[in-house]
Amino acid sequence: MSVSDGSVKRGDNPPFLLEGGGLMKILKKVKEKLKKIIRVKPVSLKPQKNRLPSAGKPDSVSRDIPGFQETIAVNTKFSHPESTRFRSAMPEELPSSYDQDRIILQVRDPRWLHTYWELRGQTIEGLKNKLGDEFYRAKKILRVYDVTNIVFNGSNANSFFDIQYNDFANSWYIDTAGPGRSWCVDLGLMLADGRFITILRSNVVQTPLDGPSWITDEEWMIPEDVFARLYGMGFGLGRSSPVGRAWQERTKQGLFSSGISSSPVRKEVKERSFWMKVDCELIVYGATEPSAKVTVQGMPINLRPDGTFTLRYYLPDGKQVIPVKATSADQLEERVITPIVNRETR
Repeated sequence: MSVSDGSVKRGDNPPFLLEGGGLMKILKKVKEKLKKIIRVKPVSLKPQKNRLPSAGKPDSVSRDIPGFQETIAVNTKFSHPESTRFRSAMPEELPSSYDQDRIILQVRDPRWLHTYWELRGQTIEGLKNKLGDEFYRAKKILRVYDVTNIVFNGSNANSFFDIQYNDFANSWYIDTAGPGRSWCVDLGLMLADGRFITILRSNVVQTPLDGPSWITDEEWMIPEDVFARLYGMGFGLGRSSPVGRAWQERTKQGLFSSGISSSPVRKEVKERSFWMKVDCELIVYGATEPSAKVTVQGMPINLRPDGTFTLRYYLPDGKQVIPVKATSADQLEERVITPIVNRETR
């Protein structure tokens, strides 16, 4: 091999591989340096004593331990959502009883009532000890009182009826067949000799009417023009009515000429630029004992809780006889007052 020109021919070994093993020496030195760099210091297994940092000297270890606020921030940032989610409490079932003696009455509709009750065990045991064998022979009764327009004291009801219930019942639906009335219920025992013993008494409720109210107070009188407008809207006389205008005008005129309005006019006045219409109504009002029964012209009427009543009538021409009769609750007394009213329109 010739090396005079410094070049190396193909197939010959480089000179640094031949001169004293130069490449091997370099690799050996590199290996030794790497061992020094990656040398691992053995970890002692002996427990270390807690050392407080000396004053004036910075503690490298304390700088690596996160502070309290940092720990909170890190935990909040990287905590799982399930750990911070609010867990709602499981709903608790209502107790089957409240250890109270009570009966509650409520309205379902104009005819039907619903009542439910609870009797404590010690109350039942007390009745057994007091009545003895009569307790077991007694019937369990719901006594339903009609207390319309009276202050109920237990013995002055307008009427009542009894319902026998079984030993396992604690609620009952009651058909009163009396809309617009006030009701109260006693839970008790009917003894073999016919005596009724009240154990619990309910609250008083009032069933609504099953039709339009017959009460018309003078405070709510409707002016004629307002009534005609409202009445006409019911016949399609509103702004959006599809009925022709000519038919509407004829119907509007009929409201005041044919007696359709609430206060019909007896004599028709021709429509002119100047006109006047006059009519009359009669208001009958009075008061008596709240427990009394009152009829007006032979028709029974309902009293307010304080015993007052108000009636409103259309008053035509002629003589009007309006007998008002009041009968006491025990039917031993009665009073009759007869207003006589004459109307003449000229």
